[in-house]
Amino acid sequence: MTTDGREPGAADSPIAKRILLGEPISSQVADDHLLPKKMALPIFASDALSSVAYAPQELLMILLTGGLAFLAFSPWIAAAVVVLLIVVVISYRQLIKAYPSGGGDYEVARTNLGEVPGVVVASALLVDYVLTVAVSVSSGVDNIISAIPVLAPGRVELAVGFVILIIVVNLRGVREASLLFAIPTYVFVGSVAVMIVVGLAQTALGNPPVASSAEFAVQAEDLTQAAVILLVLRAFSSGCSALTGVEAVANGVPAFRKPKVRNAQTTLALMGTIAVLLFAGLTALALISGVHYAENPCNLIGFDCESMVQPSLMAQVASATFGMGSIPFFIIQAATAAVLLLAANTAFNGFPLLGAVLARDGYAPKALNTRGDRLVFSNGMIILGIAAIGVIVLYQANLTTLIQLYIIGVFVSFSLGQIGMVRHWRKILRETTRTEARRDAAAAAERRATIKGLIINSIGASLTVFVLVIVTITKFTHGAYLVFIAIPILATLMIGVNRYYRDVEHEIEMDDGEHFGASGDIALILVNRLQKPVAKAIDYALAAKHDKTVALHVAVTKQEAEALQKQWEEHRMPIPLIIIESPFRTYAGPVAEFIKQYREKHGSTVVTVYLPQYIVGHWWESLLHNRRAGRIGQQLMLIHGVTIALVPWLLDSSELIYGRRSRPVPGQERAGRPFEAVPEGAPPVERSSLERPDEI
Repeated sequence: MTTDGREPGAADSPIAKRILLGEPISSQVADDHLLPKKMALPIFASDALSSVAYAPQELLMILLTGGLAFLAFSPWIAAAVVVLLIVVVISYRQLIKAYPSGGGDYEVARTNLGEVPGVVVASALLVDYVLTVAVSVSSGVDNIISAIPVLAPGRVELAVGFVILIIVVNLRGVREASLLFAIPTYVFVGSVAVMIVVGLAQTALGNPPVASSAEFAVQAEDLTQAAVILLVLRAFSSGCSALTGVEAVANGVPAFRKPKVRNAQTTLALMGTIAVLLFAGLTALALISGVHYAENPCNLIGFDCESMVQPSLMAQVASATFGMGSIPFFIIQAATAAVLLLAANTAFNGFPLLGAVLARDGYAPKALNTRGDRLVFSNGMIILGIAAIGVIVLYQANLTTLIQLYIIGVFVSFSLGQIGMVRHWRKILRETTRTEARRDAAAAAERRATIKGLIINSIGASLTVFVLVIVTITKFTHGAYLVFIAIPILATLMIGVNRYYRDVEHEIEMDDGEHFGASGDIALILVNRLQKPVAKAIDYALAAKHDKTVALHVAVTKQEAEALQKQWEEHRMPIPLIIIESPFRTYAGPVAEFIKQYREKHGSTVVTVYLPQYIVGHWWESLLHNRRAGRIGQQLMLIHGVTIALVPWLLDSSELIYGRRSRPVPGQERAGRPFEAVPEGAPPVERSSLERPDEI
């Protein structure tokens, strides 16, 4: 092994793949790629931290629908969101301690509530991870356009390009992704914190910042009393988007360095503290500076919605605090755009880890539990990226539309996960009686910790269920119904996959009474023309020492059969050649019929079919070969007792893949014929029809 953890054969991977993803990493150095807290924070918390850039904006935007007077509700709604965020963070610290394997809410729900709630949680999280990527990238593009309006026509193309970039970076490995994403995340946190402090200081000194939209009046809707209540609740549900990403730390515990649980809990606490401070500070500054952000910019009286792009809330606060076009303004806009784009990275860590857990439990394809060259679950990352790109294109990267689909899934998982934790603690309490606690100090301490956890998660369950009801009511008709359709469909598919794996496992389970009863052994080398790949296949078959070894040619035309027969005699091949006719120009069918009739005469013979196959180095070469061997092999494998042996022949272009020539250079070939002379009396050629395959 090399000093950087690569296997000696790592250079054999394709050049393009090495350039994009880097050299493969050995499993033996996996621990070196686990994350310390300072790197785990930007990886797993970027979603929750970045949501402060759009959660206040969405909150104020919904309230502004009813008019400027409704902004008076903002402090109370923001306070409710902050309280909820604190409760959820504390609750998830308990979950991390109880279930550190990385299953998060899915594992809690499945263990304590049953299979169906478990797969519902998993489905909700997977859907929400896809929407996290779409919303985060779309919001990041919004902030870029706010600073550079000329890019507005390319909104969708920019969003798709950023998703592809994030996929490639994550495929390079967790450690490289954390190094790349750490700087923008910390710059965002630092720059927004400085902006909040400066803005509040200006306000305290009697010179509060004034937003560019403060002078615009709002064309409000006429609302009934019920509509007012619904509007406030809708604003609260949009503000709750600040909670997205909290669950990612619980799902990512296996990626932390030891002690994993303590490091994950510390990272979660840091993330919660920073998110609360930034959310509260940014909301306060937006209200102080008089930001007016409308869902429909044309509702802002005095704003030229035809020729101007409405700046984001973050852009308006930054320009009010530091001045439009100032260096701090561009730093904040760049950092905000970067962290919003990188917030998608939280999903690119949570989705593959959850997919691996689901695959391990048999609810997702096994490929999701396979690590790629860079020790990451690359299949999950690619699936997530493709799904997110599809959503972005479908909704044209429109943040206001996408946000309506958002957070439904995460609050479904929050609610079921917290209810599962309540049942978890109650189960432990039943197992640890008061009598045992009085006699044993350790048992007493455990019981107190259990009661504490039960109280925390009971509060968390009550609040998250309440918020789920609010979010469902306020967002259902605005597009969230699609999420409620997607979750049951995905959950049903998961259960179907699980039943399939269960049935297959039962079918192939070892049974000592099972006997296959094979009584013979024959090797068939399929021959089209006599060439070096065929000679290699014959060589391999002879080395395996089968009871019988014969060459089989399916004659599509009489001319080909006669030419092959002549070649066979000229080269004195060491095994007999059987020629069977195929009047309908098929290959697998005549071979299958030959095997059937041979077995009728010789009994339950094991048949090994050798198929020469070209290995090429260029993708376009695959288009120039008919790949007949693979197709024949697929059909013959459906016959019981038939084994397919693909004999590779590496063309010179395969050097691009393997870094070496497929065979010796000219002048170094083995002297003499490749085979011994034909044994005395062995028939070099035999002809058979489909009716008479018994000459051998």
